[in-house]
Order: sequence, then C-alpha cells, then structure tokens
Amino acid sequence: MRWLLSVLQGLATVVFLATVAPLLLVFLVMVLFCTDLLSILRPKKGPGLLNKSSKDAVSVVIPTWNGRSLLERNLPVVVSALAGNPSHQILVIDNNSEDGTQEYLASEFPAVQVVGMGANVGFGAASNMGFSLAKHDVVVLLNNDMRVAKDFLQPLLDGFRDPRVFSVTGQIFFEDAARRREETGLVLGRWKRGKIHLQHKVDDKVDALFPTFYSGGGSTAYDRLKFLELGGFDEVMKPFYMEDVDVSYMAWKRGWINLYAPGSIFHHEHRATIGKKFDKAYIDRVIQKNNLLFVWKNMHRWSYLLGHFCWLYADMWGTWAFRNKSARISSVAFVIALRQIWRVSRSRASARRLAETGDVEAMLRPLGGYFRDRYHRLESHSGQDLNVLFVSPYPIEPPLHGGAVFMKQAVEGLASQCRLHLLCLLESEAEFAAHKHLNRICESVELLLHKKRRRSKPASPWPQSAQIYRQDEMFWRLHRIILLKRIDVVQIEYAQLASYGGQFRQLVCCLFEHDLHYQSVLRSIWSGGTLHGLRTAYEYLRALRFELKTLVQFDAIHVCSDEQKATLRGYLGERPPVFANMRASINVASYEFRQEGREPDTILFVGNFRHTPNLQGLEFFLEQVLPKVHSRNPQARLIVAGAAAPDAMVGTWIRQGVQFLGKVDDIREVLSRYTVFVAPILTGSGIRVKILEAFAAGIPVVSTSLGAEGLGSDEQEIVKIADKPDQFAEATVQLLKNPHSARRQARRARQAVEEQWDSAVRIPVLLEHYRATLEMKLLSRSASPHPLRRV
Repeated sequence: MRWLLSVLQGLATVVFLATVAPLLLVFLVMVLFCTDLLSILRPKKGPGLLNKSSKDAVSVVIPTWNGRSLLERNLPVVVSALAGNPSHQILVIDNNSEDGTQEYLASEFPAVQVVGMGANVGFGAASNMGFSLAKHDVVVLLNNDMRVAKDFLQPLLDGFRDPRVFSVTGQIFFEDAARRREETGLVLGRWKRGKIHLQHKVDDKVDALFPTFYSGGGSTAYDRLKFLELGGFDEVMKPFYMEDVDVSYMAWKRGWINLYAPGSIFHHEHRATIGKKFDKAYIDRVIQKNNLLFVWKNMHRWSYLLGHFCWLYADMWGTWAFRNKSARISSVAFVIALRQIWRVSRSRASARRLAETGDVEAMLRPLGGYFRDRYHRLESHSGQDLNVLFVSPYPIEPPLHGGAVFMKQAVEGLASQCRLHLLCLLESEAEFAAHKHLNRICESVELLLHKKRRRSKPASPWPQSAQIYRQDEMFWRLHRIILLKRIDVVQIEYAQLASYGGQFRQLVCCLFEHDLHYQSVLRSIWSGGTLHGLRTAYEYLRALRFELKTLVQFDAIHVCSDEQKATLRGYLGERPPVFANMRASINVASYEFRQEGREPDTILFVGNFRHTPNLQGLEFFLEQVLPKVHSRNPQARLIVAGAAAPDAMVGTWIRQGVQFLGKVDDIREVLSRYTVFVAPILTGSGIRVKILEAFAAGIPVVSTSLGAEGLGSDEQEIVKIADKPDQFAEATVQLLKNPHSARRQARRARQAVEEQWDSAVRIPVLLEHYRATLEMKLLSRSASPHPLRRV
C-alpha cells in the first residue's frame, strides 16, 4: 500500500505541476505587478535616517522559547561581559516557555528584564518587541544558544563610527570545532538561478571591519532607530529564518551599511532550539517558503523576477523528479508561500517606498571593491603612492610564454614605481615556490591555485576561455584586496578575465588584451576539418559577444598594436578608449645584444606548445619550409625550444633531425647562441613577444606577415616577411649565408625595440595614464554624496 500511495502522490504532483502551478504563477505575477503599479502612485519615504548612534551603553535582546538550559550556560557570560557598565540593559523576550525559564531568570538574574509574550510568536515578533522596549541607540540581538566572548562588545560598537551603518555582526564559530563552519558572520550574497545564494566565507585575511551581505539576527548589533524605520523583522517570515537576510537587504537598498567585525567572537550551538523542537523536513520547508517570500517582497527588478518564476517552475519539477533535493523549491513550499501572498504584497509595497537604490546596486555594494568605490572618498596620488592591483590568469614565473614575459616585466617595472599588489592564478602547487621572490618587490602577493572546470558548458553565452577562468574564490579575493589594500587602479590581464572588471565610479579599471581573443579564434576556423570549423565558428560568436559585452565596463582597454586598436575601435566605437603601444613592452636592457660568436647555420624556433599557433607554425616550417632550406643549405640545423611539447610530436621532430631543447630556464641564453630566428605563425592574434625578445638579443628574424603583425615590415628592414614556403626558405637561407646583411638587420631591430617597446620608457607612461584617468574620474565624481570616510 505504501508504494501505491507514493505512486498516487507522484501522479497528483504531476497533474498539479502541469495544470494548476502555471495558473498560480500567472496569478502571482499579476499580484506583484499590480502591487508595483499601485506603489508608483505612493510617494517615496525620503532619504534614510543618518543618525549618530550613542555608544555609551547598549540594550541586549535575547528571544527564547523553552531554552532554559541554554540560558543557564550562556546568559552568565553575557552578564559578565557587560558588567563594567551598569547602564547596559538586558532583555529576555520569552515566547511562552514551558520549561520554567521565567522562574529561573527571576531567581538567578533579577537585574535582567524578562518580558513574557503569552504565546510563541516566533523569533521575529519577539525580537521586534525587544527593540520596542530597548532604551539605548544600539541593540545587540543574541540567540539564546549563542555564547559570547568576554570582549565581544567593543568591536561591534567600533563599527558605528559612521552614521550610515545599520548593523555590525561578529565572527561565529561552532561549539564543535571539528564541524564545518556553515555560518561565519562574513557572507557573500549573489543572485543566481532565480534566487539569492548565500555563501559564508572563512577568510583570516579579513582582519578589519568589512561589508557583509547580511548580519545574522543572533549575533548582531543594530542601530535601533534604523531598524524600526524599516519596520523591524517582517513577521511574514514567521516562525524563523530569513528575517535577518530580509532586513539587511532592505538596509542596503535604503542606502545603509551592514558590517562584519572579525574581532567580535561568538560560539554558536547551531539549531540548539529549533533542531530539537522541529524535524528537518519542516525546517527545510520553512526555509524554502521564506526564500520565496524574500524574493517576492524585495526583488523589484522585473528581469530578476521573471527569471525567478522560470527557475521556480523548473525547481518544482526537479524536486518531483529528484525526490525533494533541499537546494530546490518544492511545490508544497510554493503553495505554503502563496497562501501569504496578500501579506507579502503589502510588505513589497512598503519595501519599494523605502528603497533608495535598485537591486543591481544593492547586490554590488556588499562586495569589497564596490564598497570602497561607493563609500570611500578616493584622492589623487603621486606615482609612488598609487595602489595598483595586477590580476593575472597565468603563472608569471618562470615566463614560459610571451604573455608571461610581458606580465613579468610589467610587474617588475610597476613595482619599482608604485605600490603594486599581485593576484595571480597558478596551475600547480609546484609553482608557488617560483613566485615567492615577488613578495620582495610587491606590496602584497596573493597566489591562488586555478581549479579548472572539467568541461565547458556549450549552452553558456560565455566562451570556453572565460568559463574556465571564472572562479568564485578569485572573485572574492579580488574584491577583498581592493578594499583592504585601498586599491586605486585595477589592471586585469587577458580578455578571459574581463568578467572580473567592474563599473566603478571612482576606481580605475583597465584591461590589457594580449591578443584579441575573438580575432584569434576567427583566424583558426579553417585550420581543421568542417566539424572543427563549425565548432570554432560557434566559439568565435561567443567570444565576440562576450568581449563586446564586458569591455564596455572598463575605463581603458590596452592593446598591443595600432592594427588591433583599429580593429577593436570598429566594434566598440569611442567608449571605452582603446590605447596601443602602452603595455606591450620588454626590459630591453636585460637582453645582451650579441652579434659575434653565434653557431653557424643554425635556425631557432621558440614557442610554448600549449599555444596551438606554435604547433601549427612549427608543423608548417618542418613540412613545407625546412626541406627547401636544406636543398639550398644542407648544413642548416633546426633547434626548437619551448615548454609543454607533446611527447609523440617530440619524437617525430627528433626523427626529422630537429634538436629539441625543451623548456629552458632563460630564453635569453638561447637567443644569444644561434644564427637565425624563425616565426612561421599562421594563426592567432597579438604581438609575438618572442620576436621582440629576438630583436633585443640581436638575432635576425624571419616571420610571416601574421607573425610580425604590429611589429615591422620589409620596408623597415628590421624583420624579413615571407608567407609562402619558397619565400620563407629563401629569406632564411639569405640570413644564414650573408652575415653582414643579418647583422645590419639585427642592429636596426635592436634600435627599433629600444625606441618603441622598451619598458623603461613605457611603464612611466602607463603610470601617468593611470593617474590621469583616476584624476579625471575624481573630478567628475558621481559617487555617494555621503562617503564613509576620507582615505
């Protein structure tokens, strides 16, 4: 019979989801839409309260229900912590306990004010009663299962130095130290898949006041008047959970601030009351119900709401199919929530009247970077005082590819002329040691192991390269560094990190496109078969869409050449500005210009073989060019240097007579040894850094026109250009057989790289560009008219 009942329940759910649920969703949409229409007719409440809270004494409010044993353990600690100031007030709001709570408190703690509610009205209503009876400006709300540290109070009070602060919460630990910290006090909130996703962060580097998405109701100090202005905890969330998230989010939208004070310590017996009185299924339904009510009340952006309704309907089907996964919303929770639609409609109308900012802005402000941008007043700086955050998707040490060379030499140059902070993704644990020396030249260095996705999502609008490098921990650290290190300029490397950029009102945010990724993908479309071409064409469309959508949020885009600038400008128009020849540079003085003593009849190819254009270029040279070189000069030898070469290909190259050096510690030594440098590049985009290095080292270069793009032409006589196999072979042989001509070309190339691509010249120009852009933004500052403080 049990299985039959289960089958019948499943069929009833299917019928409900297929017929009734869509109608209920339409009804819900109409109610919320009409609520918003009527709200337009009612005037806004006006700017939020900006009172200066008195911190001389506080009121501590502790709601309780059948929690005598918890109060016996935890209340004495609270009393002891407040003993130094007799003006402090402690109120226990008792929800009609049946375990002798009131009698115990009257006997053991006569100085504690006890308020009996006569019925269990829930956490929110009991807390609201405590706020109404509190006599001080700051109210500390505690759960009865929360044990405070002796010095918990002062760090909370320190957060109220600014009149815009709504709440300050402490750092939470569990009584069981071995248990995973499901709550910490420091919360990141994001809108994802039609609902709010909350992530509690554990980060020891947050050692000062820091914004938090919401302040937990059982471990937080509130500005009492602001709390009452918002209407307190919304009793639509009865009996428990999400009231604190709701009021904190309303505070952000009101223009106020929620802070996390890591120095205020709490130890929590998680669900010590609720977990004993209610089963897990009931608690999960309440959480799901209140998650829905939170969205229906607070999300006033209709693009968010429409997405929410779609995900909600999918969640209900998913819950039926996968047997009520707690991460999804069940149809039961939906119906329970819908029964409160008229109450939540009134709450929504009130929340709209109080909101001073929209949902997008309210989501941004709790993030460290945006918090600094919105609430701190930045000032112009001299070069040495400028705080620059340099963000790299690749290891910088050792510089195994051209992009790493650019980044390494930019980091070294910037670190000597400003306060440089480095955030870098690494690919293996072994690479951490190689980057240690950067701590000596940078103000701070943060290295993060890159957890690559196992596969990309074909349906995603983001290209595979951007999907791979989207990492929540990277996002968190970037914003934490911006705030705590007081960053003025964010320099992001490569288009695949463009999603980490931000539309800041004061901070400067720049992107260096080492190559135009969408252009590089386009040029490789027909390098394989038809199926490869179709896949690559799809990837090109995703890459083009992604770059055009994300680049507009930057203050400046840096590219490698005038050709790239013209190409990108054709897509973007005038905003944002695109600058060429500012970041593409090497430290020319670090390369020995050597013309004598090179091994005769040697041809050098250099490239990191994880980069497909290098594999394709070497294959082209081996199959179509080298045989023609040997027919003219049988003594010629090909030397190949580079990391990440596939073992099977290495064996093939060696059988073809290639001398393979593999990964070399210092490419400069290799560049100083051989006779001719070849760059037979057929696909890709951007300046080939290896050619610049060859110019600086004095080895003459033969390249395809694509390989030398943005660097030079035959007319300049700094590089020989050849695109056909016969032409490439002839140009190579000429340089091998005519040392005088080769040296003349090398000297011209060295002079060109000194004049146009020397980082000793470019870095000061880059810093001046940062300062000028920052100054321009500060002069036309549109940030908050009530900055948190001057920094």
